[in-house]
Amino acid sequence: MPHKPYRFLLPLLLLASSAFATDCPSHYAAGRAPEILNDKLARQTQELCYQAFAVMHSGITRTPLWSAEHLTRSNIDAARTLSRENSFHPEPALLISGRAELKDYARSGFDRGHMSPNGDMANRTSQYESFSLANMIPQNPQNNRHVWAEIESAVRRLAEKDGELYVITGPAFLGQDLQKIGNVLVPTYIYKVVYSPKRQQAAAYFIKNEDTSHYQALSVTQLENTLRIDLLPGVPKRIKDVAMPLPGAGAGQHGARNAPEKREEPAAQIKKIEADLLTRLFNDALKMFLNFITNLIHKGWSHV
Repeated sequence: MPHKPYRFLLPLLLLASSAFATDCPSHYAAGRAPEILNDKLARQTQELCYQAFAVMHSGITRTPLWSAEHLTRSNIDAARTLSRENSFHPEPALLISGRAELKDYARSGFDRGHMSPNGDMANRTSQYESFSLANMIPQNPQNNRHVWAEIESAVRRLAEKDGELYVITGPAFLGQDLQKIGNVLVPTYIYKVVYSPKRQQAAAYFIKNEDTSHYQALSVTQLENTLRIDLLPGVPKRIKDVAMPLPGAGAGQHGARNAPEKREEPAAQIKKIEADLLTRLFNDALKMFLNFITNLIHKGWSHV
């Protein structure tokens, strides 16, 4: 019968529609989790739903690929009243063969860097969950304790101002020579995406995982193209294409201490290169002309 081949379409359509389904929709804008566009990144991944955040964990890197929060003013107010209790622990929901262990970080020279930070957690349960190694990356200690802590504080201030934000934080493993501590891969960059439903705007902090005070402020689209992950599939492209102004790290009562690096567009970079080249050519031509005149003068004096 001619209609029989269509029986195969329904399972395929259902499979496609559930390919990026999430069990933790409340932590994501429009209830939609990021979509991994790089097949290599998608291998050995497992979603973990916590009370205040959600993680997509990689058994290859043994880190999160991202950690997502719906950050609200009320959560931040409650978190302020909570003292910090360090309770770093391996994630029991993960297979031992694909998770980080405390011994991986011991004497490594790297901090166990939160992706969804302890300072966002409103109660003891969510605070304890934030200390799971599934929510951690190996992070440069100076980076973690200074500029990154200031970025986290800046995002909290913005959430208080706007009432709510959707935040996605994670590592980027860019380059060929990647380092390992124990069985855990060390990222070369860290990012934090911020989407404000109130403003209908979004942007991302992007910083090297090293001792630095400089970071880039990117549009979400720029970051997505770099990572090959659709970080905000539930947000319109027109919002993701334009970077909203991000609060400066350290911009508290004493003003900004760290400013984002300005990322030049390719056209601007080309114009700058052309201008430098023209300047160099002009200087070279001027030198040749002066040398020519000097030689003429010397030859003229030699005939006197």
